[in-house]
Amino acid sequence: MFSAYAARIDRENPLDGLELGERPAPAARENWTTVTLRAASVNRHDLWSLRGVGLAEEQLPMILGCDGAGVDPDGNEVVVHAVIGATGHGVGPRERRSLLTEKYQGTFAEQVAVPTWNLVPKPRELSFEEAACMPTAWLTAYRMLFTNSGVRPGGSVLVQGAGGGVATAAIALAHAAGIRVYATSRDEAKRKRAVELGAVAALAPDERLPERVDAVIETVGAATWTSSVRALKPGGTLVVSGATTGANPPATELNRIFFLELKVVGSTMGTKEELADLLAFCAATGVRPVIDSVLPLDRAADGLRRLEEPDLFGKVVLTV
Repeated sequence: MFSAYAARIDRENPLDGLELGERPAPAARENWTTVTLRAASVNRHDLWSLRGVGLAEEQLPMILGCDGAGVDPDGNEVVVHAVIGATGHGVGPRERRSLLTEKYQGTFAEQVAVPTWNLVPKPRELSFEEAACMPTAWLTAYRMLFTNSGVRPGGSVLVQGAGGGVATAAIALAHAAGIRVYATSRDEAKRKRAVELGAVAALAPDERLPERVDAVIETVGAATWTSSVRALKPGGTLVVSGATTGANPPATELNRIFFLELKVVGSTMGTKEELADLLAFCAATGVRPVIDSVLPLDRAADGLRRLEEPDLFGKVVLTV
């Protein structure tokens, strides 16, 4: 089957390790299902895999792609939950959790095999391209907002780094849930897009917010950490799921954190149940993922390259 896969690890030039071509179709396995894919979305995790983060040389070749939507052997339209081993279903209770492409072949292919338990029905209201955006970036944003931030309708939240997949998802989801959203970006065009998505205001990272907020959605890391801590109300929550600008901020603001009784909560991906809730929420409210571009699978290199371009806004999707 035609696939886009990591053939080599290259930490300096990750795309040099990407190849397109034929790979073996998934073999039958008890309690697993082979899905014929229609769409897969691109994540920074795929670039990190090509750099060897979470993927060792002995695991190569590895088909990339965490996210996918397609059709099961019975003709049911499904979305793939990308976390394998979190519950033991299909792999046994002692296996550590991993994402597709870390141990098992991914979704940048005509087919993917996953534990049957990992399949979630695709709502008919969502296209395959839209559904394929959900399992990583949108699920991460959903868990950050609705499970870990403690913010309720009528509350307020700051989303750092508008333009990325998690950030755009958080803006759209928070707005649909009746939460006041502020966003930041160094790029004026992205700030305008954030307001169009539902932010009441979008500011440069060093600008003062109109009010302190109940929670901050933080995926940027070192570059925005200080402003994130200082944006919170007493008792507020900083939810962090990434650190694209570095994991070691110059100042941790510990005095402010303990004096104002702030909470710092780590958040990673989400559960199958949260993915089902996210899909139902989008189907019911009309919220749809922001898609930057849609490319055929044989242009996977262009899709990965797009992640590094400064005007990226939303998700890149590959169609199979």
